Amino acid sequence: MADPFTLGVASGEPLPDGVMLWTRLAADPLSADPSRPGGMAPRAVEVSWQLAEDENFTRGLRQGVTEAQPAWAHSVHVRVAGLKPGTDYYYRFRASGAQSPVGRTRTADDPASTRPVRFALANCQRYEHGFYTAYRHLADERPDVVFHVGDYIYESRQAPSVARPLGTLPGEANTLAEYRLRYARYKSDPDLRAAHAAAPWVPTWDDHEVADNYRGTGDGSAAFQRRRAAAYQAYFENQPIRVRPRGGGLQMFRRRTYGTVADFLVLDVRQHRGAGTMLGAAQEEWLISRLVTGRVRWRVLVQPLFFARRFVPGPAPNLRTDSWDGHQEQRARILAAGAPGLVVLSGDVHNAWAGELKADFLDPGSATVGVEFVASAISSRPPATDGPAVLAANPHLRFFDGHRGYLSGTAGPDELRVAFRAIDHVDRPGAPVTTVAEFRTVGEGLTSENATSK
Repeated sequence: MADPFTLGVASGEPLPDGVMLWTRLAADPLSADPSRPGGMAPRAVEVSWQLAEDENFTRGLRQGVTEAQPAWAHSVHVRVAGLKPGTDYYYRFRASGAQSPVGRTRTADDPASTRPVRFALANCQRYEHGFYTAYRHLADERPDVVFHVGDYIYESRQAPSVARPLGTLPGEANTLAEYRLRYARYKSDPDLRAAHAAAPWVPTWDDHEVADNYRGTGDGSAAFQRRRAAAYQAYFENQPIRVRPRGGGLQMFRRRTYGTVADFLVLDVRQHRGAGTMLGAAQEEWLISRLVTGRVRWRVLVQPLFFARRFVPGPAPNLRTDSWDGHQEQRARILAAGAPGLVVLSGDVHNAWAGELKADFLDPGSATVGVEFVASAISSRPPATDGPAVLAANPHLRFFDGHRGYLSGTAGPDELRVAFRAIDHVDRPGAPVTTVAEFRTVGEGLTSENATSK
């Protein structure tokens, strides 16, 4: 067999005592034969794994054997338990005589820990729009955990103008085989693979993992249900997550807690959306319950869509209904919960923003009840945006930047800091990274450091 580890390795879903380890065997990742995804024969393949506390695999070695099944595109999801909290580990796989690259992961902190947690946030990485240089810089930072808030792939037909082509799969993805190929194309990027191998990921999705702007069950047709189920399966096959899809759905909202410092509440804004609701009743009940219980310093919502009110001057619509501005009543209930230390991490709009969450967005003098940081895209093209005009029309918004990049943050027992990391170009590899702004909060609004609106 040719090298089966062409799609790299990953880890995810860190707990104080365990993590998930992932790989997917693909000797020919862009094979067009739907009966042989990744160019693999339709039979199970034995895969061994190792995890240790050092890169030489001599301290605290754990190992085991599993099978990569053709029904799941030869993906491997290994749950490792019984680990030490707040500890770096290294892992690798072996199959058919080949050895994978080595990945680094890290468990979450002990429930009583007050150690600051270093995190990164990324989203929106349309392949043909540009190179993933931002991920190389993110990987170099080696954060404790990486959150991804959607548009990991784009199901769309190839864009009219490209920085790099999709190649032999330029059409829109509709079937399981087509979604699998799209993930294989995206994971062909070495910088994306490096970011996965550098730290554990906790991902959630937005719309393009299935279809542009889809909501819940879409048009309700059997055809859309089949498409959504195929997309959810492909998502599971290509991410280091704990839960398999069942009955055409996939449990996505969950929390990842780091000591007494931060409760990261990861939301699903697509699967349960319907008339009048972004989250559905069960997810909203779960979220509000978590916001008002526990003793953590920061309650961090990790989700794709712009959360604060954002009035865009000019032609209607001035409020974007696909964001939380389209679900103002549910947003108001979340803010009314009065969660101390509320922080929202968002993406989707391909620009960087920072702002304060108000008890009443139409009254600038109303109480500040939280803060929001919006990550720009890794590669997806930004829309034309008059940043200064939007800032002027929304006094609670404090910062805008049009570069692509990611967020790099630290949540500690006294303050939470976020740096906006930006690159100048994605049409070719190798762009340097800079910090265009840094903000801190102690739970009473934002303080800017080195921040200049652009």
